[in-house]
Amino acid sequence: MAIAKAERLMNLALCLLGTRRPLSKRELRESIEAYLEAGSDDSFNRMFERDKDDLRELGLVIETVENLDGEVGYLARRDSNRLPPITLDAEEAAALGLAAKVWQQARLAGAASGALQKLRAAGLPEDVDPYGAHGALEPRIPVHEAAFEPLMLACRDRRPVLFDYRKASAVHPEPRHVEPWALECWRGHWYLAGFDRDRGAERVFRLSRITGKVRSRGTGFTAPVPDVVTVRETVAGWAGETADRSALIRLRSGAGYPLRAKATAVRELGDGWDELEIPYGHGLDAWLVEFGPDVVVLEPAELRADVVDRLRAVAKG
Repeated sequence: MAIAKAERLMNLALCLLGTRRPLSKRELRESIEAYLEAGSDDSFNRMFERDKDDLRELGLVIETVENLDGEVGYLARRDSNRLPPITLDAEEAAALGLAAKVWQQARLAGAASGALQKLRAAGLPEDVDPYGAHGALEPRIPVHEAAFEPLMLACRDRRPVLFDYRKASAVHPEPRHVEPWALECWRGHWYLAGFDRDRGAERVFRLSRITGKVRSRGTGFTAPVPDVVTVRETVAGWAGETADRSALIRLRSGAGYPLRAKATAVRELGDGWDELEIPYGHGLDAWLVEFGPDVVVLEPAELRADVVDRLRAVAKG
């Protein structure tokens, strides 16, 4: 949501909550600077109706009544827009405290800190350890990618984006026009799931491979957002974690530690090489390409051919 619109909605909400009598559209227009600058009456009326609908969608209860002059007036009674008291037991408070402490970076850090302070003010016991039996562990979700914040806002606002993306098998990035659905962190890396307009299908993107700025491109989605977005399952498939077969590879000694962690068997070959048996599933070829000359696929033959094709594509680029 643009800052100007957010400020306008906030001013409208304050006017409706602060009045003791219904205010007409004319009075609201005179009270809010953005409405005075709207230009024609038609422009103001469209803007006001959109803002009123947006506030109602956000949960504000706005009443429409006739005032003494026969005009239609609007107000939001405080008793209709007040939440009931929130009570938390020790376990619920600890869980919320833990969640608030997860975010250490990006825009959510300040919001999380403020939320934790409100929990304390609402009765979160000072002696409750949000970390439970693992008090020595500090939960956090690392956010190093510059693309995280604009994509987080785009997911929230259902706003299509455009960015340059470099695939694991490519040398140069390509523009991607995406309707963003969800962000998820998996094993220290952030991923975006969404609808790729150019390819007409669902795609998952690793944020560390996004180059340059994330730009907004229009409004509205063209594809329905699924009820469940399976980011982790898709990435796990790339990494071979849904494998039903095994691959045999040769790996340079001292390299490829993520591959070694997945290996079900390791044998030293000498001359600076090891032989590994690793789970084999969809997308393993793209992952192996990332290790470049440190990996040689021995079998199966189709996996070896896929990796060779990808390496040739990189060399041509």
